[in-house]
Amino acid sequence: MLAPFTSSKPVPGQPPLVMVKAEGCYVYDRTGKSYLDGLAGLWSTSLGVQPRLAEAAKKQMDKLPYYHSFWNRTTDVASQLSSELVDLGKALDVKKVFFTTSGSEANDTNVKIAWYYWNALGKPGRKKIISRLKAYHGVTIAASSLSGLPTLHKAFEPIPLDFVRHTDTPHFWRYRHPGETESEFSNRLAANLENLIQKEGPETIAAFVAEPIMGAGGVIPPPEGYFDKVQQVLKKYEILFIADEVVTAFGRIGHMFGSEHFQIRPDLITTAKAISNAYVPLGASFITQRVADVVDAHSGAMGTFGHGFTYSGHPVSCAVALEALKIYHELKIPRRVREDIGPIFQSGLRTIGEGSDIIGEVRGEGMMAAMELVRNKDPNCPFPPELSTASYLASRALEYGLIVRAVGDIVILSPPLVISHAELSEMMAKLRMALQDTENMIAYKT
Repeated sequence: MLAPFTSSKPVPGQPPLVMVKAEGCYVYDRTGKSYLDGLAGLWSTSLGVQPRLAEAAKKQMDKLPYYHSFWNRTTDVASQLSSELVDLGKALDVKKVFFTTSGSEANDTNVKIAWYYWNALGKPGRKKIISRLKAYHGVTIAASSLSGLPTLHKAFEPIPLDFVRHTDTPHFWRYRHPGETESEFSNRLAANLENLIQKEGPETIAAFVAEPIMGAGGVIPPPEGYFDKVQQVLKKYEILFIADEVVTAFGRIGHMFGSEHFQIRPDLITTAKAISNAYVPLGASFITQRVADVVDAHSGAMGTFGHGFTYSGHPVSCAVALEALKIYHELKIPRRVREDIGPIFQSGLRTIGEGSDIIGEVRGEGMMAAMELVRNKDPNCPFPPELSTASYLASRALEYGLIVRAVGDIVILSPPLVISHAELSEMMAKLRMALQDTENMIAYKT
């Protein structure tokens, strides 16, 4: 198998870790060893193991395993899920949804919808999309172009394609100027965005895309006032806002949408992952009234909406997502994250960070967080690359039965939203042991 985000050349003595079973918030390898999944798969199994979802999938497979949504045809479950998702997004003025099978496809879809919107309004020159450095928006050709991570571009030239521009990463701790406040930092980044728009020409910009909290780029929450100031710039130049909520939607930071948490008013929203608890592939583009009304009004003149996938609105995926939505509501997941486990999770990590000289920053919201490893807590003093500090910490955590993710010198955690208090305590204890091992390794090698 050519595995994603893995070296294609086998490393001697490092066979793949093969998982064979899952229960609750734990996964098990083929030796029977259990691991507390501190990543919820890939930010995706927010509800852990839920037998009801498998039952919903089987029931739908027995009834109608497949039918498409092309040519004014669809299924009862796709129609029902559309209605429930539109209702879920009513506070954000959502009018329609379009189904995909992944977040990458949903981001590609939203780019195409943005182009369709401007073409319909007679402004075909608006083609450029502004994204941000360190952003992650997926790995299809358009989505990887939107992403601001070199790993997704290296060896894949001509990616990023030339319709994409990248602006600043809103990471205050790392990129602030001496004496600069968070608000001043946000002002500077908004000014840089406006300068980029003016340089490119406002009449050439279709949309701006952003994650409410940057995920794979290092779990970077926005600084004070950032999205308010950015939205003022976008409104001034009538630029669409695409909110990539593949990670933040469905309760991850204490609201059904991260946009609600940060008072973002997007025009298009990208979702996937937790929408089906990752039991089956499903993504969705949420289309607000501003955009949907234009698409509706001009579809006669422009012809068929020539976009879709064989598996758009797959009935099994939709059935599972409908059951997942019931569980989110029954367990009051956003409230649980906001008022219960989120504060415990964030407080525990910050306590660990305060007690270690090699953790420069602990950051995050709700149930997503990162710890950045540096010398003496100084963002300008990284460890030598050959130490691979975060990877070492992640490997030690794995030994102790905890799965975390290493990105450069950053350790990322995003556990299931059904995690118990006892499991959170277990996570913190195993993380402390892995951190102590890492501190000992650094002391030995330096």
